[in-house]
This record gives sequence, structure tokens and C-alpha cells, in this order.
Amino acid sequence: MTSVKVPQPVSGGLLLSYKCPAECRHCMYLCSPKWPADWITSEDLEAVLSQLAGRIQPSPWGPEAVGLSDGLHFTGGEPFLNFELLRQAVEIAEALGIPSTFVETNCFWCGDDETTRDMLRHLKEVGLKGIMISVNPFYAEYVPFERTERCVRISQEVFGQNVMVYQLEYYRQFRELGIKERIPLEDYLAVAGSESLTGRVELFFMGRATRQLRGLYPTYPAPTFFNQLCQPPFLRSWHNHFDNYGNFMPGFCGGISLGHWRDLDRLTTEGIDLVEHPVLGFLVAGDMGGLFHFAEDHGYHESGDGYLSKCDLCLDLRDHLVSRGDFPELSPREFYAHLE
Repeated sequence: MTSVKVPQPVSGGLLLSYKCPAECRHCMYLCSPKWPADWITSEDLEAVLSQLAGRIQPSPWGPEAVGLSDGLHFTGGEPFLNFELLRQAVEIAEALGIPSTFVETNCFWCGDDETTRDMLRHLKEVGLKGIMISVNPFYAEYVPFERTERCVRISQEVFGQNVMVYQLEYYRQFRELGIKERIPLEDYLAVAGSESLTGRVELFFMGRATRQLRGLYPTYPAPTFFNQLCQPPFLRSWHNHFDNYGNFMPGFCGGISLGHWRDLDRLTTEGIDLVEHPVLGFLVAGDMGGLFHFAEDHGYHESGDGYLSKCDLCLDLRDHLVSRGDFPELSPREFYAHLE
């Protein structure tokens, strides 16, 4: 296979930046306060939303409804760090007729009822359809849970049924435990038990989780993952991501670019040259063993500590390769600079 066409994106997320007030241990995109405030420009905001208009499909319940993997969500980083830019993004999307729009947030900004209500009402007035509120023990290290509760309560007033709490199991558990302030992960595990992180809810071993969650989960030697296809499929139409640097990222794969989102027409009709993008070539073919040996040819050595997942192995290989050659698909390069 020397080339491959990218499926037309029908849903996804737009990263306004990678900057975030939190540095969560599970973050797939390595967001943190350490990133520069490289917010997407107004020109690029108009350009990317114009590219997505007509492609993004509505929720199965209609264009005024939302779903976790439906429509278009505004994310980061934390989009409420730049409320004016978020408002502008919503206005442009509404003017272009993009359906089922919602914002993803960690609620750090919900310090009082009045401010929270005013900001959410304003976003709804300019066209936002709903909100997704992130809740788990990793966010709880940085955001007082009382702010999360406030955001959920007021969001339900403003958006009605178009409020998604991800993950609802943790939200219910935190309320049962009477948590109000921030809580370190170790303190949470002492109260809730280590099983609260294993098997209860969805967790992807990608990004920062591959470094920060070692010791909590078993690891395996590299060949364990050589015959595993990327799940969900690496090339897919639904729930891809587009960032402020121009990258069209497959699914949740931080640090991988299928190309510039300005080139969507070409990517979906002519495709990607996999000879010029060898890392993509291996990943599209599902050949993790091939990517491993390719990295070995560039000086890579298997970790004696093993790997949590195929994504962990993939990220370690890419982190090695990004400093060993010119691989345009390993973008943004800043992503790898923030891998600790």
C-alpha cells in the first residue's frame, strides 16, 4: 500500500489550544499550564470551521441535540481559558450551520453561580447546543469538586437534556463520598480503593497515562502488541480531532497528523502518500511490529519496563523517531517536548 484516502470526517473535536490549568495524569494530548498560549487564530478558526461545515453530521436525535461522539465539540486544553475565542468559535459554527455543537470543560472557571450561569447562557444564545463536563479522579486533583457540581447543576438549567457528564460513575461516587475540594489521587485511592481505577470506567492508556499511571496497571513486552490492530480503526470518519496548529489527528491519537485540515479535500480524494509518511504507513496497515523494527533501525531499544498498551508502545516508538528524522506525520512536535 503506497497511499490511502482519509474518510470524510462526520464528527470530531476542535482543539482551540493545548494550554490547560491542569496537568492530568491521564491526558491524551499532554495538555498543561506549560504549553504556550498558542490559541487558534481567528483566520484559522474561520478556515477550519468552513472546512468542516457540510461534513459534520448531526446527532441521531437531531441537530439541536448532542452526543459524546456526534457533532462537533470545542475542546483543548481548556477552552474556557479563552472565553472570547470560544464564543467566536460557537458563533462561526452556528453561522455555517454546523450541527450538534458542544463544549468540553473541566469546570475550573465555575467559581460562583452568577458567573457560571452568565457564561453558559451567553454561549447558548450564540448557538451552542450543549456541554460535556469531565469528571474523574485525575481532574479532581486540580478542580474542586464543588465547582464540578455547580457546573452540572447550572448547565442542566441552561441546556436541559444536552448535558453530558463524562464519567457519570465518578460524579456519583464523588457525591457519595462527600468530596468538595481538590483531592490527590493517592488520597482518593485510599478512600475509594484501587479497584476504582480498574475496570469500572473507560480509560485509554495514551498520552500522559503511559508515563504517569505505571505501577497501577500491568505491563507487557513489545511483541505482545505486534499483531493487534488499532482499535478503534486508525482511519475512521467519526470523532477525529483538529488542532490549533493545523493538524488533522486520527481519533484520539495525540502527536500524529494525517495532514493539514486545510487540505481536507485532497486528503479525502487523493489521499496520503504513505512512502513519504512511513510512520503512517505502518499504522494504517496495523503493523506495529513493522513500526517497532523501523524504529530499531533508527536506534530504538525495547523498554525493560514493558508497555501498558499498544498505544503506549506506539507513543514510545514515535517519541524516539521524532528526534531521529524528518517525519511530518509526527506533529505537532511540541507534543513530544511535553512528554515526561
